[in-house]
Amino acid sequence: MGRPRPPRTSRPTQPPRTPRSPRASRPPGTISPSRRSVLGAGLTAGLASAGLAACGSGSGSGSGSGSGDRESIVVAIVSNPQMQDAISLIDHFTEQHPDIDVRFVSLPENEARAKITASVASGGGEFDVVMISNYETPLWAPNGWLTDLEPYIAKTDGYQPDDFVPTIKDALTVDGSMYSVPFYGESAFLVYREDLFEEAGLEMPAHPSWDDLRSFASTLHDPEGGMSGIALRGLAGWGENLAPMSTVINTFGGCWFDMEWAPSLDSPEVHDAVSMYVDTLRSYGQPGAATSGFGECLTQFSQGNAAMWFDASSMVSGVENPSSSTVVGKTGYALGPTLETPYAGWLYAWSLAIPETSQKKDAAWEFIAWMTHPDYFQLVGEELGWEALPPGSRLSTYEIPEYAELSENYAEPTLDSMENATQENSMTQEVPYDGLQNVVVPEFQDLGTRVGQQFSAAIAGQKSVDEALEQSQGFAESVARTYGWEG
Repeated sequence: MGRPRPPRTSRPTQPPRTPRSPRASRPPGTISPSRRSVLGAGLTAGLASAGLAACGSGSGSGSGSGSGDRESIVVAIVSNPQMQDAISLIDHFTEQHPDIDVRFVSLPENEARAKITASVASGGGEFDVVMISNYETPLWAPNGWLTDLEPYIAKTDGYQPDDFVPTIKDALTVDGSMYSVPFYGESAFLVYREDLFEEAGLEMPAHPSWDDLRSFASTLHDPEGGMSGIALRGLAGWGENLAPMSTVINTFGGCWFDMEWAPSLDSPEVHDAVSMYVDTLRSYGQPGAATSGFGECLTQFSQGNAAMWFDASSMVSGVENPSSSTVVGKTGYALGPTLETPYAGWLYAWSLAIPETSQKKDAAWEFIAWMTHPDYFQLVGEELGWEALPPGSRLSTYEIPEYAELSENYAEPTLDSMENATQENSMTQEVPYDGLQNVVVPEFQDLGTRVGQQFSAAIAGQKSVDEALEQSQGFAESVARTYGWEG
């Protein structure tokens, strides 16, 4: 690439952009026919890199093996705080379903993705319930890997599928049927220390820009006092650092591939976006930023060591938890920072699905219905505290009086971010793929991991942004050829 360019610190005057062409209409959550033909082959090819490792023993009720008339189901979940809460409440499920034993396999996010993908795509049959997202659901359902949940939903009393946040429900729907149901949903927004802003005479806009954030971070950064100006993810992973970094690329006017599937990671817009993100972390970010994922950033902010944090809106369950956070009552929330777009968030749902290979689908659904039913939210609030409610999946969550009072300062930006997490609102150009923080093609698990490693190395100072993007462009070219690019 050409000579290095300094990170953008002020927004230059630019000519008006050409309006985007309307995207061709298709049912929510579906995959365009031109892409479906390669989905199965691409994901199967990725199994070698994912690996099909044996699952750990996990935790849960019972011994994990059926006895008598009892059925044992194996549930693979990501070991995020909300899922750990579900494990702690499992006795309530077994009291209602004494004939079902639940064995959990709980794994860190990157490891869980690899094991679940390898098992489901290969038909391994290890799991009866899997925790996936709106990335996997529209890819796997057309391949026949997931069970259509509509018949189960229809016969479950009080389940209220229309209560799901509309954009989340649409993202998990394929050809009119839900193939996974959300446990919690999220977009992205900003949390900041209101007390520190007031002391410094700063005012956070409701809809800040990246220029605003860099200015605030510069003012509040005090490493000798143990305070970082901002916390951002740097840990490599397509579901880790690439979640916020892809959002930044979008709002700077960049994208992964253009409408001809030409890779665009060497564009000026992507260079500016990645340079700004890397420089912001290196100048004002938390210690060990290159190895900081969502969990590490949550710890930094909730323990009072960061003035701002841009990340998933589901952060509120940790930030506002008085038993583990030292900043409760000191925080404010704003929409995700932008540059060239009206919004800059993402849309993601940790959801539960039943692999088509499961031989215990009825029991599997009983567990899923328990964990995603409106009654579960009441249980969490009464047993664990209202701040622990899984956010962003059901509209009625925000109507529960106790939670409505608790979420007064973040409910509006949460729902606003989720409602506007569309390509039309968050990107400047039309692209041939679905997704905001990812590219909804099967190859992205491997591509995103490789590119995330390059970006993490740049954050760590092990290589330049130019070097990271040059290598990343090469990785993207290999994927682009699968979709007909001949460059």
